[in-house]
Amino acid sequence: MTAEHSPRTIFVTGATGFLGRHVVNQAALRGHKVIALVRPSSSARVLAPAEASGNLTLVRGDLSSRKGLAEGMAGADGLIHLAAVKGGDYFSRFAGTVIGTENILECAREAGVANLVAISTFSVYDYGERKAKSSFDESFPVIQDPAGRDEYAETKLYQDELYQRFGSEDGQTMVMLRPGMIYGQDELWHPLLGGEFGPINLRVGFRAKPPITYVENTAEAVVLAAEVLLDPASTSLVDGEVINIVDDDLPTQADYADKVKALIETPSSIPIPLPVMQAAARVGAAINRGLFDGRAKLPSIALPNQVDARFKPFVYSNEKAKRLLSWTPRFGLEQALQRSVNPPALVGGS
Repeated sequence: MTAEHSPRTIFVTGATGFLGRHVVNQAALRGHKVIALVRPSSSARVLAPAEASGNLTLVRGDLSSRKGLAEGMAGADGLIHLAAVKGGDYFSRFAGTVIGTENILECAREAGVANLVAISTFSVYDYGERKAKSSFDESFPVIQDPAGRDEYAETKLYQDELYQRFGSEDGQTMVMLRPGMIYGQDELWHPLLGGEFGPINLRVGFRAKPPITYVENTAEAVVLAAEVLLDPASTSLVDGEVINIVDDDLPTQADYADKVKALIETPSSIPIPLPVMQAAARVGAAINRGLFDGRAKLPSIALPNQVDARFKPFVYSNEKAKRLLSWTPRFGLEQALQRSVNPPALVGGS
């Protein structure tokens, strides 16, 4: 741990999730006391490094209920909220992401935990508002009307509103991180490469450089954000800020796919150029409006806004994260891929 950041007590939701386990382990190994919220039925073995450090306390609970959450947070200096629901129907996502966030933030108020590291997503950005290959940083426009985007983006927009409301209240601070597509162990083949179109898989685009970030790099950015937010001398640097997290030297879709294919078995897919997919999505949307009044349920990959969000090329910047968090992605692509297929025990990769 760097000398300017003293050990803190940090409450973490989503602690055993894909990103959460790395955040918990890194925070504990950097000397912080971590209170990890774990579902009653979940195994915490992925948090073994944190447990071995002596800096881990488990709290069993569920964000669907406020029962015991405020008591579990007692004494924490800050909250890192990672939990969200990515699968299921709209109501499942709304309950898990929006209502769960309402519950944890209300319990934070009750427990006197006034500092929040909030995890958002690139999914809330409006990719149709800027030309392809333009610069993409925190000034990029956010969706104003989520119609045409998926349930995940819509519920994350509601979650962002809750974050901002919490941070605007007297005596409370908040920094919001928006990671790009996080990849790592068991999560190497991701939606920015393509997706299902009925019974077939499509590979969309080849030359775009998708906004990806390796999970350990992302976790370090999250922990650094907590350290800066909880440092009285540095809080003002990040309070109220939105910070995008993407890695350096982003590969093209084709380069990334080739490297992953050399390491693991990947889905069979049909390649399709981005302009063709964009045109097909526009035609499909027009037919849906004309014949079905927009009510037909189309595959996500066939929605014009989704095509732009997942495959449209931009030039991504991580300058703000480097400047405000003193963050530099620790692992480049080659090393990150090797750690993903041969995870070190240090990060609970088993």
